[in-house]
Amino acid sequence: MVTADLITPVIDDPRAFGAVAAANSLSDVYAMGGRPLTALNICGFPEAEIPGEVMSELFAGAAEKCREAGVAVAGGHTVRDDEVKFGLSVTGIVHPGRFLRNSGIRPGDVLVLTKPLGTGALAAALKKDVLAPDSEHERALIASMTALNSCGMILHDAGARAVTDITGFGLSGHAYEMARADGVRLEIDCAGLPQLPDAAKLCGEGFTCGGTKSNADFTAVGTAYGEGVDAAMYGLLNDPQTSGGLLIAVPEDRAEKLRRAVLDAGALCAAVIGRALARDHDDEPLILFR
Repeated sequence: MVTADLITPVIDDPRAFGAVAAANSLSDVYAMGGRPLTALNICGFPEAEIPGEVMSELFAGAAEKCREAGVAVAGGHTVRDDEVKFGLSVTGIVHPGRFLRNSGIRPGDVLVLTKPLGTGALAAALKKDVLAPDSEHERALIASMTALNSCGMILHDAGARAVTDITGFGLSGHAYEMARADGVRLEIDCAGLPQLPDAAKLCGEGFTCGGTKSNADFTAVGTAYGEGVDAAMYGLLNDPQTSGGLLIAVPEDRAEKLRRAVLDAGALCAAVIGRALARDHDDEPLILFR
């Protein structure tokens, strides 16, 4: 398998941003049950505005994250651009019989999430100086975004039926794609959602981006929200994530085994956030957030 992903800076520290971008790119392979082997840097930047030492720090952060993942950086390519864009093209391997997709959910399956939500909200608040640099919020944000989703490599053996990584479409968009692929209804318990410090609160205060509205619009036709979902939680559900966790569907009788395996493999959390149900008729929503 070969993938590629680019993002713009979500934090100011170039070394940390390099690590975030690398973890984000590697996640595409992990989400398919694969093991990444090699990577190529892909970078655009305004040469006249960004000092060389800043770019060196960015590449160093990415290289460190790749070493942690056991991935060899084989080179890369840079181009002049108006703003910094960075990511990796990653080559990985997976046995055809162990390949995981974002489809294959069956009624009765349990949904497990491996990282807290809220990266978009915290990043927006940091950019607007509402949150202080090196605060608890920033440290939690960086720790989450730089954490590898390497638990993806063990998910097939642990019983997973379907997997996706939560990125720019937010929890709502990626869950919607999973439900639509199999025609099932996902019920997600918002009270059980793991989140970064004050993430929902910040969403309620307006610390979102254009992607939040786009995600809500994309899923609107097939999504319902319970009475307990307020504006803050609505924002969190649609918050675009950078290097978010894995959303996993697993048979209920294997859910606890999978949760233990995921945590043993280094996941930040293994929160049960909902389940899949059969849809009795086509008018039923694909997702109910309650």
